[in-house]
Amino acid sequence: MMKSEEIIKILDKYYKDARCELNYTKDYELLIATVLSAQCTDKRVNMVTKELFSKYDLKGLKIAPLKDIEDIIRPCGSYTKKAVYIKKIATKLLEDYQGKVPNNREYLESLPGVGRKTCNVVLANIYNIPAIAVDTHVSRVSIRLGLARKNDDVRTIEEKLMKKFPQDKWSRLHHQLVLFGRYNCTARNPKCDECLFKQNCKYFTKK
Repeated sequence: MMKSEEIIKILDKYYKDARCELNYTKDYELLIATVLSAQCTDKRVNMVTKELFSKYDLKGLKIAPLKDIEDIIRPCGSYTKKAVYIKKIATKLLEDYQGKVPNNREYLESLPGVGRKTCNVVLANIYNIPAIAVDTHVSRVSIRLGLARKNDDVRTIEEKLMKKFPQDKWSRLHHQLVLFGRYNCTARNPKCDECLFKQNCKYFTKK
């Protein structure tokens, strides 16, 4: 298995300035955008949130007709559930924290539609809390590079990555793994021949 320094060095060659690709200007916008990103691409979420947040602020989302929100976020999939999540999140944040997204993992994970991955994304980007959010891209790359096993769940993969890499690298590493999985180590037709990891990649070796 490659050393953590070697992996970081290669990822830096690919995505030295990796950052979240979801567009937002307010903390609650990132939270809602991340909820919408479940089973949806960031590109599509950004198209949807551009319309959603130009029409509604947090108070507007709280009182907006559910159908209006559904119509806007329909391209993101599971729009009926996600619309309910958005209204409940807006309501809770306004009632409990005057509309601010708190630096409180337990509270955030209690919100509808917000799991550990979403919480990690928000805490890392809003509060600079070291965290590794494991999505499908991070999971796939981790397994292919032998950093995790095929049957590991996302929490197990997260814990393995946290043990493997220094804490001050976690948040940046998350973004790098996401981008590498999104644009290089794709689910279908990964760019193996030109990959800098191929000599140490279990997937490439088997392939």
